[in-house]
Amino acid sequence: MTIADRIQNLRKIKGISQEELADKIGVSRQAVSKWESGQSIPDVEKIILLSKYFEVTTDYLLKGIEPVGQKEKKNDITFICNTVAAALNLLGIIMAVFIWYSVQEIGAVIAGLVFIILGTMVHVIGLSQSTGEQKISARYRFWKVNIWTVLFLPLSVIWNTLTVMIPAPYPLLFENMYYQFIVFWIVYLFVCVIVTRICIKNEGR
Repeated sequence: MTIADRIQNLRKIKGISQEELADKIGVSRQAVSKWESGQSIPDVEKIILLSKYFEVTTDYLLKGIEPVGQKEKKNDITFICNTVAAALNLLGIIMAVFIWYSVQEIGAVIAGLVFIILGTMVHVIGLSQSTGEQKISARYRFWKVNIWTVLFLPLSVIWNTLTVMIPAPYPLLFENMYYQFIVFWIVYLFVCVIVTRICIKNEGR
């Protein structure tokens, strides 16, 4: 990955346009465009301003190298957050299924969704502790596993509501409805496999 790629990735992670970055650094949009396309390289003063704005080291911008201790600390925090997030997502599904099986009330779905939302929030908190390539890799690592849990509950609720008008947190199987049940699993598996493959492909980039 070149300095042009790193600047572009950091800008996208910040969620700002080239024009907004140009305003922050005090250059023209064309200058930022040339940096990101590799047509020119920022001078030392602009490298320092970019490193402060993106909260990364100048070594990272120039060479893609982060201080070892800082990198390990960020990776540890991100790993812990992703692990906790995955546990919350899985707990949300288990809780929703068991509560629904016992009482068959919409509260089961709400409880499950609350845990999944909490899990996703913990993942976002973990991402905030990473920068640059580590943040991108952490995002792909999370979704290649958690797409299976995050998608299951809402997809089941939508599917059951549309087919049998019952917002159950898992696909229901009734007599003469085997076709719909099979279609649900095909759709679910297809989406999860595609997302997982994309994440695996991009995780190490």
